[in-house]
Amino acid sequence: MSAPITAPTSPATSASPFTPLKIPFFRVLWIASFVSNIGTWMQNVGAVGLMTQLTPSPVLVALLQTASALPVFLLSLPAGALADLVDRRKMLLLTQTWMAATALVLATVTLLGYTTPWLLLLLTFMLGLGGALNNPVWQTVTPELVPRQELPQAIALNSVSFNLARAFGPALGGLVIGYFSAGAAFMLNGLSFLATMYMVWSWKRAPQATSTLATERVVAAIRGGIRYARYAPPVQHILVRGVCFTFGASALFALMPAVVARRLHEPTSFYSMLLSCMGLGAVLGAFILPRLNRRLTIDWRVTLATTAFAAGLVGLAYADNHWLLYGLLVLVGLAWMLVLNSFSVGVQTVVPRWVQARTISLYLLTIQGGMALGSVVWGAVAERLGLPLALAGAAVWLGLSTLLVLRFSLRTGEGLDFTPARPRLEPVLATEPAPEEGPVIITTTYHVTSDNRPAFTYLMEQLARIRRREGAIGWGLYADLAEPTRMVEYFMTESWEEHAQQHERGVGRDEADLKTQIRALHEGPEPPTVSHLLAQHYQSTATPPVMVPGSTRLVASTAGEATA
Repeated sequence: MSAPITAPTSPATSASPFTPLKIPFFRVLWIASFVSNIGTWMQNVGAVGLMTQLTPSPVLVALLQTASALPVFLLSLPAGALADLVDRRKMLLLTQTWMAATALVLATVTLLGYTTPWLLLLLTFMLGLGGALNNPVWQTVTPELVPRQELPQAIALNSVSFNLARAFGPALGGLVIGYFSAGAAFMLNGLSFLATMYMVWSWKRAPQATSTLATERVVAAIRGGIRYARYAPPVQHILVRGVCFTFGASALFALMPAVVARRLHEPTSFYSMLLSCMGLGAVLGAFILPRLNRRLTIDWRVTLATTAFAAGLVGLAYADNHWLLYGLLVLVGLAWMLVLNSFSVGVQTVVPRWVQARTISLYLLTIQGGMALGSVVWGAVAERLGLPLALAGAAVWLGLSTLLVLRFSLRTGEGLDFTPARPRLEPVLATEPAPEEGPVIITTTYHVTSDNRPAFTYLMEQLARIRRREGAIGWGLYADLAEPTRMVEYFMTESWEEHAQQHERGVGRDEADLKTQIRALHEGPEPPTVSHLLAQHYQSTATPPVMVPGSTRLVASTAGEATA
């Protein structure tokens, strides 16, 4: 039996972006993924080409984008949670098999001539379901295969794989459709999954600890991720900017097939060339990104790239020259890569590691939600007002979205350090509660003079936001009416396990700084007093106690004893 394949160690970070390819299993998996990505783009070209043949409706053509994006919108958060609960190798095999089987079914019905617009949308949606469940698990594979020092290069190589596939896949798909049919493109996509399935099947993954989390805890973890984003302004800024950008940018992906077929009267091969140009632009963006990162702030990069994308939409709406359109799509691909790279890197660096996966899932949900909603909206606008006005309207939307920088700057997340400043003090307990017991209320009692109360309450409200994003489901600050200098802060967690996890994560630097300022306002020789209160529930083990007639005490009733 071969030894388990684990992430190797590396003494130093290599400057070469191709160093991870020296790891044999990562190299063959990268190649298999590249083949599968090409199949996926051939599938996309075949689907839009077939839909334009089956129906003249721009709405149905635009709904193809919705059918692909909606599953990610629906399953992003649950899929992220599942990725932490089940065996990742088995889940990858399941999702890859699902997508292969769906693509082969679509190929069969298409070759037999039984495909209808709604059947095509249904099978595209089913493919999207497999992709939505596959993506979070797939993103966890790379950190297991490469050393931590080379993880950035490995992620960059995965991006290059995707964009190279987008550059060549549509062109190959156009050739296959031109010489054979859309059914043949679907068939090749189904077969392309076999390489990835074989590599995952041959992956001798190192033994992992078995998770014992219950379904209710998965739901609680999802709520915790949403709660963190709600009380973390840098995350909110990325989500708002991301959904606004993809809502406008979705017009290009949703309407470009109809523009090629209806306005330009060109074959599917021309649409494939436009997609290839966009893929080449994204690859070009990957090469110039380091230089742009050094010279421009993240806000300027996103603003300029969004403006360039808007210019590409206007060109697609009104330009007729093929070479001009090729150049514009290269610009659009470059802009698309720069914007999404900025969002993706940002969302991974503005949160601590313990909530990173859930935040990324939430980011993917908003991005795909913007794509799905935008596809429907711009398709409906095109149906009523025409393709040029719909694309021009999307360009205006993107132009206006650049003004969001005034309120939702992406620079608010720069320089954040989530390294724990210190461990939390262990609670003083008479008995250790069971992990599932709760809710738990933690109180901290301070003594603050009336002169210091305004500053104290201001600082405590800043601490409240940290408490809530760290898992508190309730928070409050109260003054003792009998002793005005006595101030009591409380926060509540869903269970003792949730509070224990807060202790394991330690005290973040921003929380530590706040607490230093808060405790400087505390008066008295003793430090603030902390108490842990556990919710109590009556547990019936026998017949409820009854009141003895003529007495003021309760006694437990026995079987057969009258209680009336």
